[in-house]
Parts: sequence; structure tokens; C-alpha cells
Amino acid sequence: MSTTIVLARHGRTAWHADNRYAGVSDIDIDGVGRAQALVLAEWARGYAPDALYCSPLRRSRQTAAPVGAALGLEPAADERIREVAFGIAEGRTLAQLAPAVAARFEADPVTGYFPQGEDPAAAAERAREWVVDTAAAHPGGRVLAIAHNTLMRLLVCRVMLSPLGEYRRLLPKVASTGLTTLRVTDGRIALESYNATPGPDPAAGGVGGAAAERETRR
Repeated sequence: MSTTIVLARHGRTAWHADNRYAGVSDIDIDGVGRAQALVLAEWARGYAPDALYCSPLRRSRQTAAPVGAALGLEPAADERIREVAFGIAEGRTLAQLAPAVAARFEADPVTGYFPQGEDPAAAAERAREWVVDTAAAHPGGRVLAIAHNTLMRLLVCRVMLSPLGEYRRLLPKVASTGLTTLRVTDGRIALESYNATPGPDPAAGGVGGAAAERETRR
């Protein structure tokens, strides 16, 4: 019996629009992010999940709120799907960091993760554990979770048995409310799709009429 788990990235924040690292900083989604959450909520009606999860961070919970309202589900927060902590990089762009720190990170973002930040390998493992535990809690069901860009990329690398340190090279950043679908069978995780769109993106001039996101590969 297989369980389908769709991970959706949260809606846009002002920091992400400026390409700044957010990590565990508890920032709000912006107007575009709120419009993106409504598009995601409409998509979720068709997916019809049995359960809705989010991370404890405000941007995840704010994205989950209209989704939960559309589905009649209360989002359950789980610490294991919060974003990776980026330490001294939070609130900054890569270009604003000391050159040596940025170069070490760009060479290998896992062994060279930011000072005072979280070990990305540990983050990938907690995300994998969450997927396995959640599938066991919803056998044969459908789950939707509002998660985060770097965590999702690390998890996909973990699932695909790709080197974690290659996540920035192998995987483009997940678009705001971008969807990644996993299928879990007897504890084995398979990737079905990566970074699909739930509908017209307000950041690209759709609902909300904002300028396109400037976020690049981080």
C-alpha cells in the first residue's frame, strides 16, 4: 500500500524576493505570497489530501492557513519539516557574506555550511524520517505538507541517493508554492515529480500582478 506525499514550498516573502536567506528566521509571507497561497488552496481542493502538515515557521503556517480552510483540515505543525538554519547568513544574500565564507559554501554547501547554521545532512535525515513516519500514519492516503526550499532539495537528493553537497547544482530552487510529489511504499520513498506548479503564479504577473521573483539558485 502506497502513500502519496506532496510537499509544497511556502508562499513568497520579502526576503526571498530579494534573494536573502531566511532559514529559521520567523518572517511573514508578503502580498504575492498570500495570493500564491490562495492558488495553492484551489489546487489542493482537487488533490483532496487526508492530512495537512506545515512547519512551525510563520511563513509555512500562513501559507497553510487558507489551504486548511479550503480543505476543512487543521494544519499540524512538525519541527522536522522546518527550513535548514543558515546561521550568520540569515537575512543576507550570498554576496553580502565574507568572501571566504561564501566560497566555502559554494564549493560544498554541506561540508561548508554557514557558521552557526545547521548541518544539512542532519536536516535531510530529519526530513526523511518525517516522510517515513507520516506515510506510516496515513497508509494508502494522501498528504500535503507546506515546507521549505533547501529542505526539499536536500530531501530529494537523499531520496535519489545523490550527493547532498550537489543539491545546488543538481536541483533548481523550488518556486514559491512549487510542488514535489513522493510516493512511499513499505518505507521506501520514490520521487514522482519535482517543482511542479499548482496554477498561475502571482509573482509572474498573474493573480496579484507583481513583478517576477528575483530569487536565484541559493
